[in-house]
Amino acid sequence: MSTYTLIKRTLVISIVVILGLFVHYTLPRNEVVRVVGVTERLETFGINRFFFAGIPGGAESGESRDVRYIETARPDGTLRIFRNEDTNFWPPFLKFDAADLQARARNFVSTEEEPKWVRVRFYGVRNQLLTIFPNALNMHPADGPDDTRVPWTRLISFIAILFFGGWLWLKLRLYGTETVEPFLNRMGERFRAVRDVFGRIRRKFTRR
Repeated sequence: MSTYTLIKRTLVISIVVILGLFVHYTLPRNEVVRVVGVTERLETFGINRFFFAGIPGGAESGESRDVRYIETARPDGTLRIFRNEDTNFWPPFLKFDAADLQARARNFVSTEEEPKWVRVRFYGVRNQLLTIFPNALNMHPADGPDDTRVPWTRLISFIAILFFGGWLWLKLRLYGTETVEPFLNRMGERFRAVRDVFGRIRRKFTRR
């Protein structure tokens, strides 16, 4: 495998993976859950600060602040916790009603015996090691625990990323054939010419 081929593969794979992770984190998706509680607790931020929203309007900057949470349970019984923060202008969901969503979530609290299933629209990921939670954007009543929808936006985005990766691979391959490989061949010929010159000089002094 040539050096250019290795660089090309590394570049394309890196770009596709980075775009895929960005889309996976940013684009919203839906999940049917049952709300079991709503809380608000003081969070002290560290390296996970990037995965929380900015400072709410009127609040002072600092290492700690209150964050709203919505505690839910999936139909299979596993727990799912969402943070509830305004997104402002990034990610561009223009969510400014976190307080209203908290009240709506409290109204949806139900028991396992008499469940109220809701569809939560959210973005982000859950990471227990870094204490990262997905951010709830909205919630609406669901017809039941099996009331799922196909995430067309996410599917189309991932397909577009794969097509972009294929297009980039072809462009780099064409660029390598027309530009990089001839350049490397010329550099190789020059290197061999310089090596031959030094070889002749070395042999000349060796015979003396």
